[in-house]
Amino acid sequence: MTYKFSDRVPDPKNDAVGDILKAAADPKVTSFAGGLPAPELFPVQGVKAAADKVLDEKGPAALQYGSAQGVPELRNVILKRLEVEGIHTTADHVMVATGSQQSIDLTGKMFLDEGDVVIVEKPTYLTAVDVFRSYGARFVGVDMDEDGMKMDSLEEALKNNPRARLIYTVPTFQNPTGRTMTLERRKKLVELADKYDVMVLEDNPYGAIRWEGENLPSLKSLDKTGHVIYMGTMSKIFSPGLRLGWVVAEPELLKRYTMMKQSADLHTDSFSQYVCAQYFTDNDINDHIKKITALYHKREQLMMKAIDKYFPKGVQHSNPQGGMFLWVMVPGVKDSKELFDAALKRNVAVVPGDPFYGSDPVPGTFRMNYSNTPEDGIVDGVKQLAAALDEVMAVPADK
Repeated sequence: MTYKFSDRVPDPKNDAVGDILKAAADPKVTSFAGGLPAPELFPVQGVKAAADKVLDEKGPAALQYGSAQGVPELRNVILKRLEVEGIHTTADHVMVATGSQQSIDLTGKMFLDEGDVVIVEKPTYLTAVDVFRSYGARFVGVDMDEDGMKMDSLEEALKNNPRARLIYTVPTFQNPTGRTMTLERRKKLVELADKYDVMVLEDNPYGAIRWEGENLPSLKSLDKTGHVIYMGTMSKIFSPGLRLGWVVAEPELLKRYTMMKQSADLHTDSFSQYVCAQYFTDNDINDHIKKITALYHKREQLMMKAIDKYFPKGVQHSNPQGGMFLWVMVPGVKDSKELFDAALKRNVAVVPGDPFYGSDPVPGTFRMNYSNTPEDGIVDGVKQLAAALDEVMAVPADK
């Protein structure tokens, strides 16, 4: 039988990320590859208590079809989270999504036609690249430094690409670099979005996990013209398995999101929404976030000290103030896959940099995650990774 797939369906033979994560799942492998939260911090007993209360008090509603925009109880919880980001809005600006991944997918579906341009940080979140590419997008990458996306480069990209329909950015503890955009650049980005009349998708999965520096206002809180769409998630501060995210946009635009969501999956799982809302009612989520932050900071410090001690001279890395990732740049390496292969040979997994670029990948780069690896495996894993880097860097660059 011959399957006649659309152009949007990827070839499973080219699933590099899937292959990497499959290899990383081997119990013999120390994995710095995935973006998984620490499972030992999942509030299992609190969720169980919340689920029991929901079934006792709201069982029929929790097990029934619901509104595509989301149950009011959870949207009100989200409003309180938004206030932390300086976003003071109302429930008619909020839609609950089936994880933040659906928010990205609906945005691509709504705004992109074949050949349209998405402007992204260079590098950027790899699965956003996959989603936007499935809708026919072309990518223009904007260079970054430790202060985030460079605004002069962004304006140049906007001038040169009249078919730019979307700027996608993770301004706080960016995936994959862990970098944070400065306040000055945030203000400039919002100004440029208005000047060139381009929508911005602000993705903020990690912003609550900060152990250093001051909280910075979200792009959405600086937006006065409705050009910024904000998306968040419960995956990093509560539970990824419940698949709960949200979109914040102007009501007219949110109606379109809601209609598109209805055609995709009718609504986000009602039971998960009620359980999450009940948990937030009965527990102090800020206390829970403090525990997450303390553990990730401990692991990040352990990893950074080991990197600075064992990595070969000349290797550079980002310096996150929060979040879950750091970015490594290895000089003289032409093929990032070589780094992955050399590390895996020593039972260590990272994600090579190529999938994080919409176009023109920078060789010799890779992402490391510290949130999911127990402390007793971090130092040895870094030592093995350092040996892999020594091996790869010893190969002549013109080989």
